[in-house]
Amino acid sequence: MYKDASRWSLAFQSYVQLTMAEGHNKSVKMMERSLFSARNCFVENLYKGGLMPEVDYAILSEFYGWITENEDTNIDLIVYLRAKPEVCQNRIRMRNRAEEKGVPIDYLKSLHSLHEDWLIEENKFKLPAPLLIIDANHDIADLYPKFEEAKDEIFAKLS
Repeated sequence: MYKDASRWSLAFQSYVQLTMAEGHNKSVKMMERSLFSARNCFVENLYKGGLMPEVDYAILSEFYGWITENEDTNIDLIVYLRAKPEVCQNRIRMRNRAEEKGVPIDYLKSLHSLHEDWLIEENKFKLPAPLLIIDANHDIADLYPKFEEAKDEIFAKLS
């Protein structure tokens, strides 16, 4: 997908929407990404970056609309691990995964901006659930206490 997004974005994002829709059908779920973030950030990024043709964008938008209107996509809480693109890039380097090598900082900046537009900019989007923001710009070890503090709020939504 990263090597030839123009060719693979429709297939990849269609599969993402399918697997996300399946994930939303479970009674208790915690997801790294959701159907909503896939559409509002990742699909939008491909389209705005000129890596997805307009017809593919229209197909995915229609597919997303159908899913959200006809399937149970209810979520209880969005947890936004808010981190600067440079922090994300450093973590990618530290993970040293082959599939993440070569992810450009511009890509991370664009995704960050789209997440900010979706989650932070008031009145731009109607969020499907309450939002909890955790500042994730700290070292990983320093984040564990923040996660512990947020645990009660996160799991309270599940009961």
